[in-house]
Amino acid sequence: MNTMKYNGYTAAIEYDDQDKLFVGRLSGIKDIVSFHGSSVSQLRARFREAVDGYIELSEQIGKSAQKPVPDNLGVAS
Repeated sequence: MNTMKYNGYTAAIEYDDQDKLFVGRLSGIKDIVSFHGSSVSQLRARFREAVDGYIELSEQIGKSAQKPVPDNLGVAS
């Protein structure tokens, strides 16, 4: 699985061959935030819009946007 990172958030990326779309979903938070695009550049733009929109909406409704759980949380070094 591929990932993208922006502003402290990570998204898991998959390709939907049936719809011919890249589909992403924020990882490490309980809220569901997803986005899609037909090209990598469009997907990257939609990812940034999704993160920024999630943070903005959270502020508008008086809720703190969830911070992602680090990938290595609980893993011994």
